[in-house]
This record gives sequence, structure tokens and C-alpha cells, in this order.
Amino acid sequence: MKKQVAVFFGGRSAEHDVSIITGLQLMDNADIAKYDLIPVYITREGAWFTGEALRNIETFKHFDPQTKGLLPCWLSPVAGERALKAEVTRTFGKKIQSYPIDVAIPAMHGMHGEDGTLQGLFELADIPYVGPAVLGSACGMDKIVMKSVFRDNGIPVLDAVAFDRGEFELDREGVLDRIEGALPYPIFVKPANLGSSIGISKATDRASLREAVEVAIHYDHRILAEKGVNHLKEVNCSVLGIGARAETSELEEPVSWKEFLTFEEKYMRGGKGAKSSGGKGGMASLDRKIPAEITPEQAQLIREISLQAFAALDCCGVVRIDYIIDLDEAKIFLNEINTLPGSFAFYLWEPKGMPYRQLIDRLVELAQERFAIKTKNAFAFQSALLQSQGGGAKGSKR
Repeated sequence: MKKQVAVFFGGRSAEHDVSIITGLQLMDNADIAKYDLIPVYITREGAWFTGEALRNIETFKHFDPQTKGLLPCWLSPVAGERALKAEVTRTFGKKIQSYPIDVAIPAMHGMHGEDGTLQGLFELADIPYVGPAVLGSACGMDKIVMKSVFRDNGIPVLDAVAFDRGEFELDREGVLDRIEGALPYPIFVKPANLGSSIGISKATDRASLREAVEVAIHYDHRILAEKGVNHLKEVNCSVLGIGARAETSELEEPVSWKEFLTFEEKYMRGGKGAKSSGGKGGMASLDRKIPAEITPEQAQLIREISLQAFAALDCCGVVRIDYIIDLDEAKIFLNEINTLPGSFAFYLWEPKGMPYRQLIDRLVELAQERFAIKTKNAFAFQSALLQSQGGGAKGSKR
């Protein structure tokens, strides 16, 4: 019997368009002999739709909610129901139709999808889902928290200064003084909760630092100012698995034609060659060297750190971890973890003999394995607390 797999993409995020590409790619490459795919598109405003028209990329170029076949939908949070509800218009009124879900795949990037919020809804609904759980998703999304967790686990990260929009608006010069007092130039300024290089700027003096902060606070209220590396090499590694049963992918070295990878570099170059329904554009279209041109010792260390970081955030499924190698000091720093990476990092597993279709199968298996582990937990505890209360609980004390 086929598994009913719901694929969620889009969302209220600056990475909305990237998520669409990731979702379409996944559906194009999934084995239809094994899965009935249910596309679930979340608009920029947060409205949910399902329907076959969502399998075509043309639908999103000028999205119209009145497109034939599109149905407004929502996910029932009732545990055990495990169903997507859709509103179907009939001749004699509207009817609610249910689509059972065996596994959910959040092909989401950024806020309101990759950050643990959607994962929380899946947990309430008791639906197995791909990717890390709520805690790992939330920590991996927030660069400030992520750095703190990794640093506490002995994982090397670059020095940084964290602050929020309110602090900056209250005392702009004071915040700039604090950053300059802690970090040498160049400094990279980043929104804490975004990916795809959106909102990131390089500062080389106070004027460009001020401008970089102004850009970043447009996207998030929590900001990270991070020490830059003048002479560097970027290397990415993917990890696949669950708990101690995780493995690392081939390593890649993104080829940047600017000083750091911008959104346009990651997703726009080579995009014209993608198939109309998603193809293998997205992160797959980025120029890269696979394997990365680094020493065997560096590759081994990156793989070891990757497994350590994967475990530190209690990850599951597939992640991509990005590194910076300081070529002047011969040091390796973990830059960030992507808990739902663009294109699910399939291009890092193909060199190891795992085609995208097989990767999707493995992700579905891992979602169900993690769910089985969760069901072993005790969720109820019977106590005599309520029976011990009188006519009311006014006088009860803890």
C-alpha cells in the first residue's frame, strides 16, 4: 500500500521562493510507486492550499488562489486524526474532505517552517515528519542560540556579538562601539533567524557597519555581528541519520564569484536550466567543487565535528553544515547548520551512490523510526491531585 506523504512548502518567510523550488524538486524525484504525494502550499500571507496545480512551477509565478483545482486546507491538530482537511465546494454547498497523512515532509526554509513552529504542529497532530524535532529545529534556526550550544559542546565557532533591534534603536552608537570593541574588521552582520544569505552584509568600517545593521534589523529583531575571515575557504558537509546512526556525505566547496555567497549566487545562477516543475535547480545549480579541495586531515575533522553537531542538536533526517576554513591560521570553524537544507542536499549524497529518489526513501524511513522512538515515551501520569480537591481549587497551594 502506498504511503500518504504530505509535502509542505512556501511559507511566511523571506526564503519562500527557495522553499517552493525545494518542494517541487522533492515531488519530482519521489517514487510514485511508493507514495501518494499531497502538495501543501503556504502562501506568503499564511494561507494554506492543496491541489495538483501546485505541482507546476508556473502556478507560483503569478499565484491566484482561484486557480482551478486549488483547495483551501488546514492540518487538524487532533492527535491520532493525522489528516489534512480541505474545503471542497459542491453544488449544494461546501464539504470538508480529509486526506490521511502517513508522513509529513516540511520542505521549508526560514521562519514559520524550519524553525520548529511547523514541527510543533506535527507533534500535536501526532504525525511522523522529516527533519529534526522542535528543539533541534529552533536551535538550528537561531544563529545566536546555535553558536551558544555548539560552543558549550566544544565545537569551534567564530567570535560574535549578539544584540536586538530594540537595543540598537535605543543606543545606535553604543551598540556599534560594543561591536567594534569586541571584533576586528571585517565584520559580517546577520539576522539571527534567516538563511540563504538574505540580509547578510560585510562591514569594513563604522559607516558600513551601521548600514549592515540597518539591513539586518529589517529581517529580524535579533542580530549577530560576527568576526570575518580575510583569507578563507568554504566547505559544506551533509549528515544523514538519527542519533548515533548517522553518516556524513561527500564534502563540497562552493565556488564564489563574490566575497561571500549571496542569495543570487546560491539560487539564480543556472536557474534557467531547471525543469518547469522544479527540476534540479535550487542549491544544485550553484557552482561547486565536489569533493572539496582540502587535505584528508581537514576532511576527517569536518566529518567528526559534523557528527558531533548533529548529535548536540538531537537532529534527525538530513542536514547541511557549513564551515569556514581560516587559511591564514589553518583553523576550521562551524559557520551554521541548516536543518532543512536547500534541495535536501541531495547533490552531496549522489557522489556516495545515493540518488535523490533513494534519499527521499531514507528520509521517510527516518521520520517513521523517530516516531516509533517517541511512542515509547510515557505521556500520561495518573495522580490523585484532582480527586483530593474539595468543591474548588481556590485554597490549593503548591
